Amino acid sequence: MVELQLRRRGIGDELVLAAMEAVPRELFVPAELRSRAYADSALPIGAGQTISQPWIVAAICQALRLEGGERVLEVGTGSGYSACVLARLAAEVVGVELQPGLAEQARRAIAELGVENVDVLVGDGSRGVPGRAPFDAIAVHATAPAPPRALLDQLVDEGRLVAPIAAGGADLLTVYRRDGDDFDAEVIGPCRFVPLLGEEGFDGRY
Repeated sequence: MVELQLRRRGIGDELVLAAMEAVPRELFVPAELRSRAYADSALPIGAGQTISQPWIVAAICQALRLEGGERVLEVGTGSGYSACVLARLAAEVVGVELQPGLAEQARRAIAELGVENVDVLVGDGSRGVPGRAPFDAIAVHATAPAPPRALLDQLVDEGRLVAPIAAGGADLLTVYRRDGDDFDAEVIGPCRFVPLLGEEGFDGRY
């Protein structure tokens, strides 16, 4: 996975590659799909949600440019896989998952691996976690109709948010960097995610 799917497709951050290699992806997919855990594709995990393909997880982590001391917010924790990858790259990860069953599944897998710097909450991730803000980095694992303002507001200055944004017939994985009250945006590339639900998602006020 690391050599064929990640390094050859432009993932060059050695810390990200090491984190992807260290986290056993098979623990985060249903038992009947474990033989496909390292396939270059998304896989269903229940409740209409998916675990992203490995390249997407690595691309998000690389774009966040983590150095080890950051506090990270993850929106759409799902089965907990990417949270465990982020946990190897940052000091603290706060995950938010809308589906209680998936949140509990993620907590069990995270505990099984002995990861202690991830806290998984149940709630509307599109609104972030104001009580735990600000965050140095935010990773969003669902397509938003626009960059959620609540999440941008919870970034520290020079913090980075990576999210897929709906654009016509495609989703565009985009990184936003805060510069005071302004935000610089750079498109990483096309992608495909489930829709972001919640107040600032597709079923909210946008």
